Amino acid sequence: MESISRMSSMLETGQCHVDYALTQLLTKRTARDLTLEAAQSAGTARSLNTRPSRDLPFLQVKKLLDSRNDREILDGLRRVISMMYRSKLCLPYFSSVVKNVASPNIEIKKLVYIFLLHYAESEPDLALLSINTIQKSLTDQNPQVRAMALRVMSGIRVPVISQIVSLAIKRGCGDMSPYVRKAAAFAIPKCYKLDPNTMPQLLDYLATLLGDKQYYVAGSAVTAFLDICPDRVDLIHKHYRSLVRKLVDMDEWSQLATLRLMSIYARKCLPRRTAKMKISKTRGFYDDDASDEEDSPGEEVQILDPDLEMFLKACRSLLHSRNSSVIVSVARCFLDLGTSEYIDSAIGPLVALLRRSQDIQHVALYNIVDVCLARPERFVCYVNHFLVHATDSFDVARLKFEIWTLIYPHCEPHIRDMILCELEHFTRALNPQIVQESVRAIGRCAQSDSNASARCLKLLLEQVSSIDGNLAAESLTVIRHLIQQDPQSHIKTVIRLAKNLDTTPNPEARATIIWLVGEFAAIDDENNIAPDVLRILAKGFAGESEPAKLQIVLLAAKVYLHHLHRIREQNLQSLQPPSTYQEEPFHLDSDEPLDPFATSSPPRTQPSIEPSNLDHPIPKLWTYILLLARYDTSYDLRDRTRTYRALLADPSSTQLASLLLLAPKPVPHAPSPSENRKGLPLGSTSLILGMKVGVGTGLELPEWVKEGEEPDAGVRDEVGAGREVAGGERPAGEALDKALRVERERDKGKGTVVGKSLEDWLDEEEKEGGSADETETDQSSEYEEITESEDEEENEDEGKGLVSR
Repeated sequence: MESISRMSSMLETGQCHVDYALTQLLTKRTARDLTLEAAQSAGTARSLNTRPSRDLPFLQVKKLLDSRNDREILDGLRRVISMMYRSKLCLPYFSSVVKNVASPNIEIKKLVYIFLLHYAESEPDLALLSINTIQKSLTDQNPQVRAMALRVMSGIRVPVISQIVSLAIKRGCGDMSPYVRKAAAFAIPKCYKLDPNTMPQLLDYLATLLGDKQYYVAGSAVTAFLDICPDRVDLIHKHYRSLVRKLVDMDEWSQLATLRLMSIYARKCLPRRTAKMKISKTRGFYDDDASDEEDSPGEEVQILDPDLEMFLKACRSLLHSRNSSVIVSVARCFLDLGTSEYIDSAIGPLVALLRRSQDIQHVALYNIVDVCLARPERFVCYVNHFLVHATDSFDVARLKFEIWTLIYPHCEPHIRDMILCELEHFTRALNPQIVQESVRAIGRCAQSDSNASARCLKLLLEQVSSIDGNLAAESLTVIRHLIQQDPQSHIKTVIRLAKNLDTTPNPEARATIIWLVGEFAAIDDENNIAPDVLRILAKGFAGESEPAKLQIVLLAAKVYLHHLHRIREQNLQSLQPPSTYQEEPFHLDSDEPLDPFATSSPPRTQPSIEPSNLDHPIPKLWTYILLLARYDTSYDLRDRTRTYRALLADPSSTQLASLLLLAPKPVPHAPSPSENRKGLPLGSTSLILGMKVGVGTGLELPEWVKEGEEPDAGVRDEVGAGREVAGGERPAGEALDKALRVERERDKGKGTVVGKSLEDWLDEEEKEGGSADETETDQSSEYEEITESEDEEENEDEGKGLVSR
């Protein structure tokens, strides 16, 4: 018994070992198979997706191309295409490559077509040998092969095959596959460039494709239309409404082409109408009714054509596109064709483009500024989107500053305070360009709003004593513009600036302060600080920069000229009043011609004017400045000094000097930097560069067609379509009326009901329902009467029976 149990245990143990060994063997074999399959698939993928590591000899590549194995042919073609894109000579392989065009393998066909398109122009004779094979591919069962063959045939730039290409396009226009029809649309411009004489045939094909029911075929046809005949708007009339309805479903490139085409069509065929609308004003409780009867001129309002409004409404849905170019194009359409309501609807999507990358932000900001010039008040609610971030480039920051200055007059007080605080913050930036632009922006804010000029001037005066010379110079330039707007109220400002001359090292800043002192300090004789400033500056004349020296000489000439005028007035007052003549005071705006070179004395005698006292300090300062400038190294300064000395050489004749030195200066106005971009197309390169680039770019729109010269609206009715509303949809009532008429015509017992509306139909149903209820009630009453009479007859019969019994 023990031996049997031992043998059974040994058998069980051996069976377990066998099972374990078989399991391990199967596991190893499965893992080995999987490893081999993965390595094989990885090698295949590597050979398919990567470029060959090295170039094989010519004979070996030719042998691969001449092989009967598709894998070897693919390997050879990949090597040839790789060498072709590395600008290596591949023409010796032309015959070996082209003969594979008849291969049923679609991958081989693609590579052969790529090679053929690249070298067909240089080898036209060999390329013509493959035309028959490509023509056979036009009848292939695979629509992808047919479209590829059509694309390649139109891409072979050999003028001899233009008629063959035209016939292939005709075949493609009637193809059942929309993919092939789309390829036929793209082949039309290529065929036209190949042979312009095929234009009449291509226009017929194009008219067919424009009316295609598939939106991607129609979009490609629009692109071809803009390439070969953008002025033939007569082809668009009957397809206008269908293209507008398909606009939402097209791809981005087709949408851009359709938007441009419809903009041109609207300008040429849809007139711009305006009408005067009376503005309704709310009347107070105690106002008289007679006040409403007064005639008011009204306001001109643009009236949109129904077809134009249909197009603009279809464009609104494109504002949600993920393509930034589509959004900008829609905004351009609204700006060129629509009313202010449509423009306002595009502002939000334009601002949303600022969430994208830096390059898109830069381009989008140029377009936003252009729209902001037309509608600045609508950007106030988006002011937080234009805050400058630390990662913004200088161009982006500059454009955001410009938007702030444009919307500044339309903002509420707390938003204005925020804008000025932000601009003040950036005056302390590390980038000198940003500092300069922020100071200029503060100046533009002060110009646009007179109430904020005092605060802006205070901010700028704080920057005058800055260590940064560029900041001080730019601040003083803006201050000069503000002072010139109202000199009388800024005399104390000029005095304050003169005190900063000792602490202002920048040459341009010092020159600006000296010019301001000489220009406006003489307005008030009691507070004239110009002689004292000149006296201080004369001490350090030799150490000044050339711009400062030029302004010091000019200041000296003005101070001396004012001194001569005062001496002249004193001499005239000290003389006895003449009995025969009194000299009229000189006016700068006099129309009398001046002759500074006249040598003959005037016919009338004038009182003699004594020259100024030489002991006065002003003539001494003038002489001292002339001597200093005479020996200066700058020839420009020496020439300027000689000019001033010649003008003031004769103290009794200062008219010409007054005209040149004391003439009133025009008030400067610093417009927005993008003012010169007005009129440039939105979304164009010209708008970015600030100048018109290229001729006939296609973005320029024609003028509006004059009212009465536009084509009839009936030409836009679609063939076989009924009347439609502006939105392109048939009303439900009209559809029900049509269905009712069809049902009445089918009824043989009744005539055709014409002109019955939905309300009449519903009224008839109610009447029929009422008559049916009346008939039911009548029938029920009759039934009750019959039953009652029957009961009476039965009772009478029963009574007669009882009596007989």
